Formats: sequence, C-alpha cells, structure tokens
Amino acid sequence: MHLIADHLDIWTAAPVSKANGGRGRVSAANRSPYGIKKLRELILELAVRGMLVEQNPNDDPASVLLEKIAKEKARLIKEGKIKKQKPLPKIREEEKPYELPTNWNWVRLGDLILDIAGGGTPSRNNSAFWGGEIPWASVKDVGKTKFLNSTIDKITVEGLENSSSNLIPKGCVIVCTRMGLGKISINFIDVAINQDLKALRFPENIDINYFYNFFLTQDVKGTGMTVAGIRQDDLLNIPVQLPPLAEQHRIVAKVDELMALCDRLEQQQGDSSATHQTLVETLLATLTTAADHQGFAEAWHRIAGHFDTLFTTEESIDQLKQAILQLAVQGKLIPQDPNDEPASVLLTKIAKEGKLKKQKSLPEISEDDIPHAIPTNWSWAYFQNVTALITDGEHATPPRVSLAGIPMATAKNIRDGFIDLRDTDFVSEETARKCWKRCRPEHDDILMVCVGATTGRLTVIKEPEKFIMVRSVALIRPFSPHILPEYLALSLRSPIGQKQIWENVRQSAQPCLYIGKMNELQVSIPPLAEQHRIVAKVDDLMALCDQLKAKLTQSQERSEKLVDAMFQQLLVA
Repeated sequence: MHLIADHLDIWTAAPVSKANGGRGRVSAANRSPYGIKKLRELILELAVRGMLVEQNPNDDPASVLLEKIAKEKARLIKEGKIKKQKPLPKIREEEKPYELPTNWNWVRLGDLILDIAGGGTPSRNNSAFWGGEIPWASVKDVGKTKFLNSTIDKITVEGLENSSSNLIPKGCVIVCTRMGLGKISINFIDVAINQDLKALRFPENIDINYFYNFFLTQDVKGTGMTVAGIRQDDLLNIPVQLPPLAEQHRIVAKVDELMALCDRLEQQQGDSSATHQTLVETLLATLTTAADHQGFAEAWHRIAGHFDTLFTTEESIDQLKQAILQLAVQGKLIPQDPNDEPASVLLTKIAKEGKLKKQKSLPEISEDDIPHAIPTNWSWAYFQNVTALITDGEHATPPRVSLAGIPMATAKNIRDGFIDLRDTDFVSEETARKCWKRCRPEHDDILMVCVGATTGRLTVIKEPEKFIMVRSVALIRPFSPHILPEYLALSLRSPIGQKQIWENVRQSAQPCLYIGKMNELQVSIPPLAEQHRIVAKVDDLMALCDQLKAKLTQSQERSEKLVDAMFQQLLVA
C-alpha cells in the first residue's frame, strides 16, 4: 500500500501543462476524477488478491472455513430449513487468473451461501396490493448505496401473499440479475424483492462486507436478446477468492479506511472545482461588463497570461466561448472605426431594396426594450428587417423512400456548426421538388432547430447538398450582402440570442419556437465592415478555445494512460 500512497498525485491529478514548462504541481482545477475512480478499483482488486493486508499464519485457513460452512449447510438441510443445492463443479485451473496466498481458496459463490431467493411483483392492477408498510425493492433501489435502508415502493401483506415476491430478512446481499447487472446492496431492513433481484444469505463464517467488496470487482456479463440477465446457475458458479475469516475482517477495515480517503480526495476536488468555477465566472464577468473595447482589452490582457491555469476544464472553455460571443454582439470585442458607414444607413438600404414578402408591422425598438447598450454607429433591428426569408420545413412529414432518394433533415441532423445527414430518412426526387417550391436551403442560409430540447442549435450552410427540411428545422436567410450570415449566426448563438429564443419558446408537448416569434427577435447590427472584422476575430478566438480543449483532451488521455499503467504495475508488484 506504500506504492499507492507514494504515487497519490498520479491518481488524483492530470499531467502538468507544458505551458508551465512542465514544472511545479498541477492546479487543483486540473485534478482527474478518473484517477480516483481507478484508485477505488485498485483498492478492491488488491483486496481480493490478498495484496491489501498482510497474511497472519495463525489464522484458520480458508479450507477450515469451508468445512464449517459445509457442516452448517448440511445441518440446515437436515432440519428442513434450506433446500439442498445441486453439486457445483470444482474450480478449473483456467478459472484461476493468478495465485492466491497459501491460506486462501478459490471457491464457487454457491459454496459460500446458505440460500438464494428470488422475488416477484404484485399485480399493479390491484390497488390493495400497494401502498402498504412492507418495503419492496426493484433494480432502481439497489446499488445506489452500500446499505439498503429504504425503497421507493411499498406493498401490503396481501400483495406479498398474492405474488411470487419474498420477504428477505435483513443482513442479506441483494444483487441484480436482470437489468442493472453488477449492482449490489446489503439490506439493513426486512425487504420484499422483485423478479429482477436475488437475495443471498451467507453464514456467520463469511463477512458479507468482504463479499460486497469482492462483487464490485466483477464484470457481470448477461445473456438475452432484449434484456441481458444472468441465470441463477451462472451466478452460483462465479469463482470467488476466499481468505480466512480473520483476514476478511482486516481487509474490510482497510478497504473502508482507503475508501474514506478517496471520499476526502473527491471532496477536495469538488471544493477546488467550485472555487475554480467561481474564479472563472468572476474574471469573465470583468470582460463582459467592460464599458467599451478599451476596457475589454485591458481586462483581456490581465487574463491572457493565465489561460493555462484558468481554462483547464471543458466547462470553463465553453464559458469562455460564450463570453466571446457576448462581447462580439455588444461591440466590445474589437474597436469601432469612425469611418465605417453606420448601421442605420445599412438598414435604410435594406428597407429601400424591399423584402420577398410583406412583413407584419412591429413597434419601433425603444431603449427600454433593448437587451444591452451598443456603440453609437450600431443599430437595433428585428430579425424580419434584416432577413429575406424566415420559414420552416414541411409540417406534414413527406413519404419516405429507399436510400436512393433525397435526404430529409430533422432536428437531430442540425449540429452546432454543421449538418450531419448520415442518419436520416429519404424522400423521392418528385417529393423533394414539391418541398423546394416552398423552401429550398441555399448557400449562406442559417438552419436552426426550432422544436424540441435542442431548439436554438444552428449552423450556416456552405456548399449545400440537396436535401429537404421538416417542421423541426427553421431556415433563416440573411439579407445579403448587407448582413453577414456568420454574424447573424453568432448573434443567435450568443447568450443574449439564446435567452431571447427561449423566452419566446412556447412550451406544450415539447418546446417550439414559431416563425412569428423568430421575426420578432432583436439583433444588434454593426456596420458591414465591422461585421466582417467581428466574424474574423470570433473565428480566431474560437480556434484558440478549440486548441485549449484539444490540449485538455490530450492531457486527460495521458493522465488516464498513466493511471492505467500504474494500476497494472501495482497488481503485479
């Protein structure tokens, strides 16, 4: 166990960033939950291999323990208290992946238990069977904690008597044998169980806490076409590493001690993560609340020198991306050029050139209505005033055809920044032509999800292939060339844009943003030249964020490989 203690940093921290020159300790925010997970696995694996605590030659060997268990089972069978089990095959050599200490034994699970019981479910159609005082356990109750002290559902005595459920006395081990394979709990209360569980009753010669730890090391494999399960015979035939009883107690005590250490490490990580999160939010707020570009530039300069310690989690990098988008639409990301033609002139040009169709008259945007202040040469506008078309896809789902047809884009195909048509249905060319009369996606159109949980997710079409859309996807066509589609897209992606979208979503069976509400969304419009500069700057900064995320992923992968290597080394130490 000194090897674990001596290398504790390997289990709890990712590699030190090269930005620091590889020197010093890793920041608390970069600590790896994967390492603690693997540390828990290692503790349990060492425990069942006889490598966690020292052996005591004065302990009664496991063979003596097995003799006592066999005698107790024979007595209970003779007294009619348990049923005789069919003989289990001896452990084969190929089932012993490693050598155990000399006073341990390889045994079958069925050799250790006194009894095994299943369960059942009272009829749900009979209200008299439910809502009683008897706790009734199913898969959803098992494995959440080591000890089962309560259940979600309860049944009545009548429900118990009129079903195949069994009342299991406290002090047994409950395992899942259908769904939730590998889940296990020790019941601290008398509990009825359903048909997906088995209750194992152990003799006093077995520390059930040791068996609990052993079972957590098992990768329980099930069979079945619909729901995987493990048959009772296969469960009873699982090989178990059995130490002397006294050593079982010592192992349990040591496991408890080390798991408590893991709990403390996780708590420290949680505290450090919360502190780190607060720090990131505070520093990013200094950017987004800057009065103008000059204030932003000064705040950015202070933060830029600490990127390697600030943005060390995916969450913090995503927060940085959102801050960049917010700054972009506030006019703080880049300096304004007084020589640029003002946005008001641009909007006048759009109005004179006309729209594809007449729009509903909307009230003038007042200062009380605007989401935030903007530079003097910018203007606020409704989406209907800066777009040539806002529509959605087919409301009646078109008839599908084989793979030889035209792809049909739904909400699932609209990703953040691209269209993924690998998993979709198809329509005929004739059906597609009919759909295109109403709405045909073109280059530089914005496609946005407008129905469901991913409402607001969007992409700009580049080099469009032929496809049609359904109702869950909206098409927004910016009024080119005065409005850049990339600028309008980043406005929608920004925290301000997403807030507007979800404030206008109608909640019914599922969230839905209607076309009329899209027309009424408000957007801050910069001069055309500044739109170009903003889009270019956002692209540069997003690329930086992606680089940070890629380095983080590489760092985590290196850390996990290092942890895995240490895991294997300690098992053969």
